[in-house]
Parts: sequence; structure tokens; C-alpha cells
Amino acid sequence: MEIVWLLVSLVILYFGAEGLVSGASSLAKRMGISPLIIGLTIVSIGTSMPELVVSVKAALVGQSALSIGNVLGSNMFNIGIILGLSAIIYPLSVKRQLLKLDVPFMVLVSVFFLLLFLDSKISRVEAGLLILLFISYISYLIITSTKDRKNQPDKKSQNTDEIKMSKHWSIDLIFIVVGLLALVYGSDLLVVNSIIIAERLGMSEAMIGLTIVAAGTSMPELATSVVAAIKKRSDIAIGNVVGSNIFNILLILGVAGLIHPISTPEINYMDSLFVVALGLVLWLFMKLGTRIRRWQGTTFIFIYVLYFIIKLSI
Repeated sequence: MEIVWLLVSLVILYFGAEGLVSGASSLAKRMGISPLIIGLTIVSIGTSMPELVVSVKAALVGQSALSIGNVLGSNMFNIGIILGLSAIIYPLSVKRQLLKLDVPFMVLVSVFFLLLFLDSKISRVEAGLLILLFISYISYLIITSTKDRKNQPDKKSQNTDEIKMSKHWSIDLIFIVVGLLALVYGSDLLVVNSIIIAERLGMSEAMIGLTIVAAGTSMPELATSVVAAIKKRSDIAIGNVVGSNIFNILLILGVAGLIHPISTPEINYMDSLFVVALGLVLWLFMKLGTRIRRWQGTTFIFIYVLYFIIKLSI
């Protein structure tokens, strides 16, 4: 029966992503905001809600390995699988802001977490620092986006000419909200049934967090970025992944750590180091040209699969 519910959850995720991408794209065009900013903020925060729910729940009941594993595993999955598949579907154009600001910041956030978690703990003070970084980053994006609109009021956002705008902004919001609700419900349905199957297979809490739960809670990102790639919305496809990786560490672990200090020896520095390495590979690929091409997407998937084959064999 769990397999049936898994299939149902995938259908819900697809239609939720379709609504979210359509609503977010229309809203970006209507407001004159870059789709990249929408992807980095509204879309990425929304699609990260399942990770937030799972990690907070896990922290409350003392399942720190599941809480940390969920976040690190999601970040690996976001770049290794989601960005990889999206690039294979449609080569993703790279914006200057991503190369100069967002991806380097994502890497720095990953390094910062690696250093904080060397003692296998995240205290409330450290969690507070993560929250402060999150607030600072969001504030910076909003301020710079507002300045850009004021400096170039008549300039249309790039890649928005082909976007279909709805009749009213309220319709955009309905699509976004309903899409997010469908994504959260669909991912929760997927995670619950996936955990049941994983526990029957005898997997550890840390491994379930790094693989099954991480992949399950990343389904909104997967569905959203794949649909965005199909619709040739590179800004939303990449912005969703990069933004989600930043928020997973800063917002989700920050909130979870504030609620209950996190401590687990089951997640080691190698997992954190792999997240940093994937971010660096993404940045290097962006430096090579104006697009993330299909061969680079395939490389991401190969690296991800190879890492977990090695990890499961240890």
C-alpha cells in the first residue's frame, strides 16, 4: 500500500509545482522583479517548508541525526540530482548575480556550518547566528531588487517576454499558495511512506535522514525545478536550488537549533565536506561558461550516486 501512496504523492507534487512555477513567473513579470529573485526567495523558501517541518519535528523529539541528515542530504540532492536533471532537460543560463553573489554565498554558508559542526553540535547561540545570516541575506536581496527597479523602471526583466501573465495578481497568489500547499502535503505523504519502507529495510536514522527523508523533502524542489526547466525558466530552476540550499542551513537548522540544541555523532564532517565540494563544483561549472550544460548535469548526478554507493559500502 505504501507504494501506491508514493505514486499518489508524485502526482500531487507535479501539479503543485506546475501551479507554483506559473504563479511565481506571472507575479515576477507583473511586479517587474527578476524571476531569479523570485526563485531565490518566494519559491525556495516555499519549497523548503517540508525540510523545515521534518527537521523541527526531529529536533523536538531528540532525533538530531535525522534533523541534520535531512538538511545535508537535501542540499546534496538539490545540486546532485535536481540541478543535474534540470540541466539535462534544458541547459540552464547562468546570471551574473548567481556567479558573483548567490553561489559563493551558498558555499560560504556550507563552510560556516562545517566549522560550527566540527564538534557534532549546534548550540542555541550558533543557531542564532545562522538565523541572523538568513535575515541579512534576505534583506540584502530585497534592498538590491528594489534599487534595481528604481534605477531601471522601464526595463523589463530578462527572459520574461514569453511568460504568460494572469488577469490579476490575486490569481498569482492563489496559484502560489495552492501550489505550495500541494507540495508540502505531497512531500509529507512521500516521506511518511518512504520511512516505513526504509525502516523495514533496516536503515539507520542518520542514513534515512541523508537519503530517504532528504530526497522526499526535496521533492518540491525537484518538481519545481524540473517543471521550470521544461518551461525554460532557468532563473527559477537555478534560483530555487541555490536559495533552498542557503535556507536549509541558515533558516531550518537555525530554527531547529533554537528550539532544541542539536547534537549527534552519527553525521560526520565528510557529509558536510561533500556539500561544500558540490557547491564548489557548481561554481566552477558556472565560471566555465554562460550555461550549465547537459554534460555538467550528468556529472552532478554521477558524483551524487558515486558518493552514496561509497557511503553505503562502508
